[in-house]
This record gives sequence, C-alpha cells and structure tokens, in this order.
Amino acid sequence: MNFANAFTPEKLQEAWAMFLSDFPQALWDTVYVTFLATFFAIVIGLPLGMILVAGDAKGIRPLPKPLMKFLNVVINLLRSIPFLILIVMVIPLTRLIIGTSVGTVASIVPLVVAAFPFVARLVESSLREVNPNIIETAQSMGATPMQIMLHVLLPESVPSLINNFTLAITTIMGYTAMSGAIGGGGLGKIAITVGYQRYKYAVLYLAVIVLVILVQILQSFGTWLSRKCDKRLKH
Repeated sequence: MNFANAFTPEKLQEAWAMFLSDFPQALWDTVYVTFLATFFAIVIGLPLGMILVAGDAKGIRPLPKPLMKFLNVVINLLRSIPFLILIVMVIPLTRLIIGTSVGTVASIVPLVVAAFPFVARLVESSLREVNPNIIETAQSMGATPMQIMLHVLLPESVPSLINNFTLAITTIMGYTAMSGAIGGGGLGKIAITVGYQRYKYAVLYLAVIVLVILVQILQSFGTWLSRKCDKRLKH
C-alpha cells in the first residue's frame, strides 16, 4: 500500500468513525490496565525499594550481604529483559493467575513483572536523596529503623516519589501499547492490529496522538502534585 494514500479524505473519515466507535472502550482499557498495573507494581516495588535502602551495608538496618546481592541481581535481571520477550516468558505465570495468557486483563501480569523492579529502583533513588543529617537526628533520638523509614524517609521523599511514580505510570502506559502485539487490549491493540497490520495509518497515528495526550496529562498532574507536596517550595 502506498503510504501517501493513507491520509486521503476517505481514510481520515474512516479513522474518525473508528475514533467515535472503538476508541472510547480502547481508551478505558488502556487507563484501567495502566492504573491497575501501576498499583500492583508500587505495592511490590515500594517495600522492595525500602529494603534496598535500609538493608544496605550503610543503611539503618543492614541485612546479610548474600540476601542484598540476590535482590539486586533479580531486580537487574528483570529490568534487562525486553518487555516483549518478558511477556512470553511469564505466560505460565499469567495463565496460573488469570487463567489465560491473552486479553486485556492477562496483560496486567507481565506489566507488573516488568514494572515492579523499575519502581523499586525509583523508590531506592528517592529515599537516597534524603539528607543523612535528618536520619542521624532521628537515630540520636532513639527512633527505630521502622520509625525512621515510615516517619522520616518516606515523608521527606514524597515529592521525589510522586515524580518517580509519574515516570513509572507513563512508562507502563507505553508498555500497554506494546502488549497489543500479543493480544492485549487498549489503544495499542488498535494501533497494531488495525493501524499497522491493515495499513490504516490514519488510525495508527490517531492512536499515538491519544496516547501522547494521555501521557502529557499524567505528567502534568504528577508534576503539579509533586510541587504541592514539596515543603521546600512553601513559604
């Protein structure tokens, strides 16, 4: 098919008709999967990131070196696997949890597996930004490691955590588009199965535009919320 003929008035009208009929459900599927996968990724990644900081040799509650090395190796290993390959690798786990490896809901499992190591590193980065003097002050006052983590490290790193969680959710949204290649729903499925495989490039670009707008909205909201929670910007 000639790419130049993909944006004729007839093709644009066809894309607009699909935008009105199929895009609302696809948009909902994308948002639903993104937020649910992000939630589970944070549930797993947040405590894991806290362990990476607190359990470090110079942390507030050092853990055995073999355990810390094992955690770091697993996180680095999962982060290094391309998402499309990871989807195939976790098919048995997806079938075990969901009952099938194809579909919108099934795509949540590989999304969480791909995202939680990323979230753990983001949490680790945010917690390490906290001023060490604040931690030393809490220790001198007799605070336990758990109290320091819950009442010092986490509250002090909230703005950074929000920024990093915003980065995580926009990254996961990008992953949902790729999951369309293996049967996942949402805008990615429309972009690949309709826009690319059927040479309807107007539909493909329309799906991309909607995804870009979604990312911009999420990024703007995350930046605003981070600034609102940053005590250093308050007078």
